[in-house]
Amino acid sequence: MTLITMSRYRTTNPATGELLQTFPTLTDEELEQRVRAAVEAYRSWRTTTPEERAAILARAAELYEERAEHLAQTITREMGKPITAARGEIKTVTGIFQYYATEGPAALLPEPIEVRGTGSAYIRREPLGVLLGVMPWNFPHYQVARFVAPSLLVGNAVMLKHASNCAASALEIEQLLHDAGVPEGVYTNLFADHQHVEALVADDRIQGVSLTGSDAVGARIGRVAGENVKKAVLELGGSDPFVVLDDADVEKAAAGAVQGRLVNGGQTCTSSKRIIVVDAIYDRFMEHFLEKMGAVAFGDPLHEDTLVGPLSSASAVEEVDELVRDAVDKGAEVLLGGKPRAGEGAYYEPTVLTGVGREARAFSEEIFGPVAVVYRAGDEQQAIDMANDSPYGLSSSVYSEDPNHAQRVGAELETGMVWVNSTSKSSAELPFGGVKKSGFGRELGRLGLEEFANRKLIRIP
Repeated sequence: MTLITMSRYRTTNPATGELLQTFPTLTDEELEQRVRAAVEAYRSWRTTTPEERAAILARAAELYEERAEHLAQTITREMGKPITAARGEIKTVTGIFQYYATEGPAALLPEPIEVRGTGSAYIRREPLGVLLGVMPWNFPHYQVARFVAPSLLVGNAVMLKHASNCAASALEIEQLLHDAGVPEGVYTNLFADHQHVEALVADDRIQGVSLTGSDAVGARIGRVAGENVKKAVLELGGSDPFVVLDDADVEKAAAGAVQGRLVNGGQTCTSSKRIIVVDAIYDRFMEHFLEKMGAVAFGDPLHEDTLVGPLSSASAVEEVDELVRDAVDKGAEVLLGGKPRAGEGAYYEPTVLTGVGREARAFSEEIFGPVAVVYRAGDEQQAIDMANDSPYGLSSSVYSEDPNHAQRVGAELETGMVWVNSTSKSSAELPFGGVKKSGFGRELGRLGLEEFANRKLIRIP
């Protein structure tokens, strides 16, 4: 593995533009040392029992509770998440570690198979080896936890390459896990470069890779994994439809659409990016929706009531603004917002667009910011067709006062997850993942435990 890199990790407060800290990228020699240490540590870790590993995860959950405020403050400083949302992220992470600590060992018990003929058979779930995780900045702890907690419980070792603007959070995660009892080498933080990542995926000592990021990056990592016959889980972009049917509670749907679109400043793969409303209730919905969007608390992420803080960086603001201006140039109408906020910080106004046509980039590209695109559907079938007219298929929401009606429509949506009268919300027991260009594989729940496990058949004739 001979690669030279001069890039550095750096954290900048997006609310002020202040550079907080820089961190050196690993040299080739340092990276090689960490890979060797992980391989060696895995040999011992895999021999521990699920119960021993679960006890360490339980201790990690306790430490997350104890350190919650400090960890949340770091999140807010590094990537601008409002402090109440940052605390909520840490609470979710605590629940993930608790879930696998309590439910995981039983899920790893041998699974008997009813055989034809004499004898018996069963499935053992064993670790694969050293895994690589490549994680984004928008949920610095949650994205890591949903990959790391089940992987460690199964008995794998994990090497984690975090986003370059979340370096302080990355170090805090590593310290917390080591303090909980995860041995050195079993969990390793990597301040690695992008070229290093591809080399690691191709390395025979790495047995699998989990990536959360854009579909472009996922395609590249998936290609390298495929060329090297390597297990991969890819959680990629989303352009989630939010479908409002004609029998929906309009005010409740409007409130849900605001929350679903603006969670984490709209910088969420599962946020409600395309609001699709059946014509019969469109005007009433828009009245409530615009009123609620215009009233959201927007500003300093350290204020307790702030819903929308800054985007992650000045470049993120530029990307969102480019998509909005392109849509307007091609016929879209701005009903609210539509521009960066003047002054310091990486702020973009909560925005509502209508009339976004197929020729606009915003029609098929994910807008990673507080911009809602609203569509009017002639009827229910057209709403379904519009929802499915996307290269992505991560999550979706359907609003109807008749849950059976909503489920029937949900069954026709080409997404990995459907939420009835709700927006996407994570919980440790619920599998997370999508279809189409949103990736493949599942995280969390029992399915997440299975992704990086060798389901070994034992047959006794």
